[in-house]
Amino acid sequence: MPTIPPVTKALMLFCVGLFCLLQLLPGGAYGTTLALAALWPLNSGRFELWQPVTYAFLHGDTLHLFFNMLGLWMFGSELEIIYGRSRYLLLLLASALTGAAAQLVFTLVTSSYAPTVGASGALFGLLLAYGLRFPDRIIMPLFPPIPMKAKIFVAIFGAIELILGFSGGSGIAHFAHLGGMLGAWLMINHWRSGRRR
Repeated sequence: MPTIPPVTKALMLFCVGLFCLLQLLPGGAYGTTLALAALWPLNSGRFELWQPVTYAFLHGDTLHLFFNMLGLWMFGSELEIIYGRSRYLLLLLASALTGAAAQLVFTLVTSSYAPTVGASGALFGLLLAYGLRFPDRIIMPLFPPIPMKAKIFVAIFGAIELILGFSGGSGIAHFAHLGGMLGAWLMINHWRSGRRR
């Protein structure tokens, strides 16, 4: 397992610290923050321009936070070392923004009024970037605990997200995950096209 480089460590500490702070503050601190910083659908009347960024720092519960931070550490740490801090942050930002865009389109089409929170869109972007960078590396996922190549793992997770997204009803922002993967793919291809010139 990789050590935690500075940007990954700062993001993990910020997300965990914000979650703990909001849970410990009295009254409706979490609800107020959710109302301001979660990603609200365009047709809800509560959407604000900053939400496609701020939603990625909020988490619904401890398990949601734990798995997102685990993924950030497992996949983000090595990518930060390879890409460098600036490109790594750009990759995360692109994934979070395209994840938000995909979720906004989905909620608009389905007339959903539920807000979205979590770093999962950015994390799925990291997952795709990891699979592209190390396609034949063997990894051991938690679910299922079967050794497989990174490219197979990414393809399986992408297919599952697509199927679950269209089946609906889970309360999970599957299209934000797929949008995050798209953002990472677009960013990486942009970087590659710059090298080919």
